[in-house]
Amino acid sequence: MTENDTKRPGEGQDQSDVFRGTGTTDAKRSTEKGITSRSVPAFVAGEELADLADHDGRVVVLTADLASANRLNDFGARHPERFFNMGIAEKNMISVAAGMASTGLVPFVGTFASFAALLGFEQIRTDCAYPGMAVRILGHHSGMSLGYYGTSHHALEDLAAMRAVADLTVACAADANQLRAMLRASMDLPGAAYLRLGRGRDPDVYDMVPTNFEFGVAATLRDGDHATIIATGSQVKPSLEAADLLAGRGLRVAVVDMHTLKPLDVDCVRVAAVRGPIVTVEEHSVIGGLGGAVAETLADAGFPAALLRHGVPDEYVPVGPPAALYAHYRLDAPGIAEVVSEFLVSLA
Repeated sequence: MTENDTKRPGEGQDQSDVFRGTGTTDAKRSTEKGITSRSVPAFVAGEELADLADHDGRVVVLTADLASANRLNDFGARHPERFFNMGIAEKNMISVAAGMASTGLVPFVGTFASFAALLGFEQIRTDCAYPGMAVRILGHHSGMSLGYYGTSHHALEDLAAMRAVADLTVACAADANQLRAMLRASMDLPGAAYLRLGRGRDPDVYDMVPTNFEFGVAATLRDGDHATIIATGSQVKPSLEAADLLAGRGLRVAVVDMHTLKPLDVDCVRVAAVRGPIVTVEEHSVIGGLGGAVAETLADAGFPAALLRHGVPDEYVPVGPPAALYAHYRLDAPGIAEVVSEFLVSLA
């Protein structure tokens, strides 16, 4: 009999420390730059929601058999009586959450963004947003972050779809600290919300949890007068790094974190339009997402600002590792810097 034969089922399989980057392994994960897992944060939604549930009996959490992938099992470990694994039935999960919300609870449901927003579109619209149910949909691994899984798992249309749903708040978390602030602020948010998350190992944009976070109020992270990059979610960090690269070329570029796409901070967009050219950057199709929202705002206000929408073109993304895909679509720092520089040259 070997040592493994004496272990209880599941013993030794808990990879929480490895996933969080707090273990002793030096194994490299598929992070944006191939850096070790210890140097970037992991998913914090389950942990943050468990903290909120300690003081608020309304919080319940539902998952579609992905509790390990999104770390919502951290919530389940501390509040098992308020944690529900609905199995691989995303549409049903969202409808169940709406029913729970009708009793006064505040349900948080988590699954891949492609499954939440695309499979569950009708349930989000009809069961959650239409009757004003306080359901918070956590769409994680958004964009093309599930690179090798292909088109069925890529979520490059979710923001466009969710923006079209009336009375639905739509927001994107740039990192773990902003996600914490977003979850806290969502507790008293009226109606339903779609909260878009990255891969859970997003590099820090905010050194600490923002205390002034407010849905619909963008954050200007860098000043500049040559152009403004308006970014959201996973593209905020590389946009800041791109601004650093551009500064080395003598270009002063402002960077705005437009974390909320609906309601959009239209005043911030207007200020950027007065400042000069605007480049929107998003891990999403250039159709209907952040770029579309900014374009609509400029058109409605009659602002003649130069605008470039940078994201994924109108095509299906090839299969490959996320880092390679970001480089391919120039959604990494060097690529964004090139796009902005080329745009400014074209306007000269």
